[in-house]
Amino acid sequence: MAETKIDPRIIRTRRLIMDGFIHVLKNKEFKDITIHDITEEATVNRATFYYHFIDKYDLLEKVIKEGFMTTVYNEIVEYRELNQTTIINVFLSITNFQVALSKQCRSGFETFKTTIEVIIQKELELLFYQMLLKQHSTDSDESLRVAAVMLSWGIFGASVDWQHNNTVPPEEYIKTAIPYVMHGLDFLHSR
Repeated sequence: MAETKIDPRIIRTRRLIMDGFIHVLKNKEFKDITIHDITEEATVNRATFYYHFIDKYDLLEKVIKEGFMTTVYNEIVEYRELNQTTIINVFLSITNFQVALSKQCRSGFETFKTTIEVIIQKELELLFYQMLLKQHSTDSDESLRVAAVMLSWGIFGASVDWQHNNTVPPEEYIKTAIPYVMHGLDFLHSR
C-alpha cells in the first residue's frame, strides 16, 4: 500500500495557525481569543482555519498534543522496555513539559488544565500499553491495558503533585517513590 504524501503547503499553513494561536495565547486569556485573532496573527483567512480545525478548542487540543508528542514522546520513545530508568525519564519529561507549557501560556494554563491532563494521561496510557505489549506479549491485553492506565494516572498525578509541592527537584521527588512503583506492596512489607 502506497503512503499518501501530504502537501507541504498544508503542513506549513497548519503550523502557521498553531504558531499564531500560541502567540495570541501569550497575550490574551483563552476565553477571550477569537478565530479572528488567530487568523490575523497567522495571516490566513477564516475558511483556511476551519479547513484545518473545528474551533479554537480543537486547535488547543492539537497544539497540546503536538507539543506533548514532540517534547515528551520523542524524549522517551527510545526506551524499549518499561523499567526504573524509563519511569524516571517519563516523569522528568512530563514535569519539564508542564513547566514549559505553564510558562508559555501563563494566563491560560489554569483555564485548560483539564484538557492538558486528559491529553497527557491518554498519550501516556498508549505509550505504556505499547511498551507492556512488547515486554509481555503473552499476557492478557486487558490486564496490560489496566496496568497502563494505572501507570499513566499514577505518574501524571505525581507530576501534578510535584508541581504544587516542589520542595525538591523532580529527579529527587521521583526517586523517593521508585521502590514502591517498581515493587509495590512487597516493598512495604519487606521494610
